[in-house]
Amino acid sequence: MTFLTHLESTADGSKHAADQPQTVHDGKPLVARYDLAAVGAAVTRDALRARPETMWRFAELLPIREAQPRASLGEGRTPLLRCPRLAAQLGLQQLWIKDESQLPTGSFKARGMAVAVSRAAELGIKRLAAPTQGNAGGALAAYAARAGLECWVFMPDDTPLVNRLEVALHGGHAFLVDGLIHDCGAIVRQGIERMGWFDMSTLREPYRLEGKKTMGLELAEQLDWHLPDAIFYPTGGGTGLIGMDKAFAELQELGWLEEPRTPRFFACQSSGCAPIVSAFAAGASRGADVPTPHTIASGVRVPKALGDFLILDAVRRSGGQALAAAEERVLEWMGWAAALEGIALCPETATCIGALQECVANGTIRPDERVVVFNTGAAQKYVEALDTELPRLRRDAIDWDRVAGG
Repeated sequence: MTFLTHLESTADGSKHAADQPQTVHDGKPLVARYDLAAVGAAVTRDALRARPETMWRFAELLPIREAQPRASLGEGRTPLLRCPRLAAQLGLQQLWIKDESQLPTGSFKARGMAVAVSRAAELGIKRLAAPTQGNAGGALAAYAARAGLECWVFMPDDTPLVNRLEVALHGGHAFLVDGLIHDCGAIVRQGIERMGWFDMSTLREPYRLEGKKTMGLELAEQLDWHLPDAIFYPTGGGTGLIGMDKAFAELQELGWLEEPRTPRFFACQSSGCAPIVSAFAAGASRGADVPTPHTIASGVRVPKALGDFLILDAVRRSGGQALAAAEERVLEWMGWAAALEGIALCPETATCIGALQECVANGTIRPDERVVVFNTGAAQKYVEALDTELPRLRRDAIDWDRVAGG
């Protein structure tokens, strides 16, 4: 059962009906609001322990009115992995990686699309469309297939191969575009009237945010309702960071958190595409468009995020920062973390490792602070980057003396 009451405009705070398809208002996102007093009367945090360990355990804080049918692929609670060797190398005492790569379709995008597609089906929408340059397209195609809906996906022609193929594999209509993510988004919007599809772009519909919110709900539960001191999050469109900020605010109002505070958010980008970082440094409320973005971390290659003002507000309120990691070192940080801890980080999360390393070195993060890094996707989905940048596999005869000598 959901306690969804209405949608609220981030432009002017106006209320909008939740039980009809909605997109943006005055060019800005709508966010879901709940009767939190009723949620608190209906469920306690302790009651969650008896529920299946999936993201749907937080049903009262999600917008789905009917439990079945639900477009689900078994979105389990992702592991929060302690990383002592990586922590020691960084100069930290307590470091965790929350590994979202273990979700269906291999990334955190599964959370948002599971909820958004379920809600779209509940509202009678039959045809979905979205731009993507990474994991969102495959997740949309998979969940649309699960719900029996039609799916159209538009991708820049340099989108990673696995992301391109998984859209077609799941029966989606996949198109490559000579341009960037915002060019793909423009095509989606141009086709709304002619094709009759619903725009599932980041923050242009209100429910992907609710799915991403469950990362924050889960994290709080896994840490026994004590939030960490800092969260390092790879930031492109920013729904994950915005969603966690929303989750912590709702938990605070419910009285479920042990301390009334929000972790410091660190929005991490690549030096090849860092509009949020530039806006943060300039004290601006909106980011400027990046004309020629370039990074192998395709998920953060977002030249202009629709919700940039929400990202910047969340980061500033938390006392955090927006930081750019050196593009040329992304593969190095991926390999470093994987070799130390066995966790195959995606390139986007590698920017967090670089940013965290800088923060510990300059004293922004103290050695005794509790830090969580989100791994938003599986490294295996970036085969081109791994194949071209990492050392080639050896095919010659083994020199046993050399191998034995290290």
